[in-house]
Amino acid sequence: MKVVLGLDLGTSGLKGVALDPKGQKLAEARAPYPLHVPRPGWTEQDPHDWARALREVLQALTVQLSQGEVVAIGLSGQMHGAVFLDREGQPLLPAPLWNDQRTAEEVRWIEEVVPRPELIRRTGNPAITGFQLPKILWLRRQHPDLFRRVYKVLLPKDYLGYLLTGSLATEYSDASGVAAMAIREKAWDEDLLGALGLSSALFPELGESHRVVGGLRPEWASVAGLKAGTPVVAGAGDNAAAAIGLGVSRYRQGVGSLSLGTSGVIFLPLEEPMADPEGRIHLFCHADGAYHLLGVTLSAAGSLEWLRGIFPEASLETLLKEAERAPLGALGLYFLPFLAGERSPYLEPRLRGAFLGLSLAHERSHLVRAVLEGVALSLGVVYEAMRSLAQAEGFLVTGGGSASDLWLSLLGGILQVPLYRVVGEEGAARGAAILAMVGGGVYQDLEAALKATRLAEVAAPQAIPEARELLSGYEAWVALFLERYRRA
Repeated sequence: MKVVLGLDLGTSGLKGVALDPKGQKLAEARAPYPLHVPRPGWTEQDPHDWARALREVLQALTVQLSQGEVVAIGLSGQMHGAVFLDREGQPLLPAPLWNDQRTAEEVRWIEEVVPRPELIRRTGNPAITGFQLPKILWLRRQHPDLFRRVYKVLLPKDYLGYLLTGSLATEYSDASGVAAMAIREKAWDEDLLGALGLSSALFPELGESHRVVGGLRPEWASVAGLKAGTPVVAGAGDNAAAAIGLGVSRYRQGVGSLSLGTSGVIFLPLEEPMADPEGRIHLFCHADGAYHLLGVTLSAAGSLEWLRGIFPEASLETLLKEAERAPLGALGLYFLPFLAGERSPYLEPRLRGAFLGLSLAHERSHLVRAVLEGVALSLGVVYEAMRSLAQAEGFLVTGGGSASDLWLSLLGGILQVPLYRVVGEEGAARGAAILAMVGGGVYQDLEAALKATRLAEVAAPQAIPEARELLSGYEAWVALFLERYRRA
């Protein structure tokens, strides 16, 4: 039996899965690593910790496989990070991550040199503090001696590919989040980089997600107990890979995904690139060769987890049952879920969360209800910005928050789009493994691989249509907050 491995380099740890040709999970493994916050607003990780986790996960996966031949390895991981390598392939400093906020000055400078409308036209997005390009400019400004030693800048998952194969390569989905790739031509934007005083030679080779970037090095084959030369497939950034794992692609028109994890993510495939002129919604390449829109609420299930921490005596199940008994609208209480700033559609890292309309009449049940409603309303605002470009016929819902019937009923009413729970979802690691099926020759193309590995879907609970009536009040409160923060 042919077996493929999928690896997902997340923010908290590396996850690996082994799948058979039908997409059934044969093995899984995880390895954690620390997140470092050396200064307020900085987040970084040590690439050497990723290498250790890679070794642990590969060993744990292959130990569990009593039969079958591993024919390919696929890669996925957190987007936007920067691994600065010297000519010997050694990291020069810890890798700043997707949520690192140290580059505000560089973002302002980029848009002075290349005005925002032109930047969006070229790359699909405005300049954003978390993206990789501002990180490169930060290193050049703050540490010129180190910058002169930089040979290549890799995205996190591509560093794993480099370790495994020695190849310096990436693919379109992850590269479109660098902020230096021409979105339509799918090539490094020489004119943009030249205007910023950078060279495309800093970046790795571009190509398709399902292509083989190299064979497994003998030293890593020995570590993993695999054959030297086993194909390693480029894979995709975490959101694109997770969508592939769900079967969300150009081959199912109108079907998107909605993740209710720590953050909330709306993903909608496109056949052709259509950027939001205001840059409120991200436009990236998809792993299927087409494109996708992406909108992010940074604190979704993370908001509920924060609230649960305030009431440690109550279980999450208890809090959710209390919220079910509270009325729609929580007696006029609104929650703005900006606990870590906000991405879509505001692109405002300084925003902070709030309960608004709090009174003596409110109890714990109303607070929980307001958090559920506030996150659902935030995602409703994201979709309102997105639907001017494309509309969904349905969303496949994943993440820990999708277990709540109430949350899905609120979302269904606010979005006014059918929602479906997915059975057996394994996230980005699964998508990376499916891409490896194509690169490893299990299937001739991605469409065939997706048909063979499709997951079961179950309709979500009945929507609460009245929930949409809360949207105007929510947007009014947010408008007041935005005015305050942008004046500060």
